[in-house]
Amino acid sequence: MTTTLSPAATEQAVRKHRLAASYRLFARFGFDEGAAGHITVRDPLEPDTFWVAPFGRWFGGVLPHDLIRVDAAGEVVEGDGAVNRAAFCIHSAIHAARPDVDGAAHAHAPYGKTFACLHTPLAPLTQDACAFHGRHAVFEEFDGVVLDRVYGDRIAARLGEGRALILANHGHLTAAASLEAAVWWFVAMERCFQSELLARAAGTPVPISEPAATLTAEQHTVEYAELCFSALYERIMAEQPDLAATRP
Repeated sequence: MTTTLSPAATEQAVRKHRLAASYRLFARFGFDEGAAGHITVRDPLEPDTFWVAPFGRWFGGVLPHDLIRVDAAGEVVEGDGAVNRAAFCIHSAIHAARPDVDGAAHAHAPYGKTFACLHTPLAPLTQDACAFHGRHAVFEEFDGVVLDRVYGDRIAARLGEGRALILANHGHLTAAASLEAAVWWFVAMERCFQSELLARAAGTPVPISEPAATLTAEQHTVEYAELCFSALYERIMAEQPDLAATRP
């Protein structure tokens, strides 16, 4: 007998698979570094909980059944594995402060953590960088690993209504109305950091004008970010058959 899932249960399966794929993509692009980094997606059945990979799992081997669901108190309510305390403190604060956010991503990516040492926003030097123009901020506080929720609340407050935050001397994080957009913006921002660092090393970069940068920022919609993610998703499906075999 075939079991028909409810729309919310179907959406949950899709989100879990795309979250696993997102971890695989981060590993594929070299964003994983030991146990550091975390990507979360809000659960559509119980929106005050979110899915995340267990602490210490290699990003490149994550499958949907490996994921754990965490509640607002930091307890695992579904799945097996430990919760990354930093992941809970940061992501629980963001999900609580931003009901519009379903996905959030953070990792210690090479160019992101390097650029974060400059304590400056990303400049609108390229069309791609304009995606973040007026839509990101710098969190200049650094007080060690984020291991308490109050620290996470300060991060969420500095993020505000933006789509990205540079964590000084740490790295960057992104948040969006969908997991797909959050993951794409993380990837795109990392590449923009790389581009700006190269431009600074080569000479004196000339930024895009304010009117043009503002217009281009408006053209970088959530829908466009989701479309870009879909290309990466298909790529990882083609490259990694074990993940493709679990596609809902």
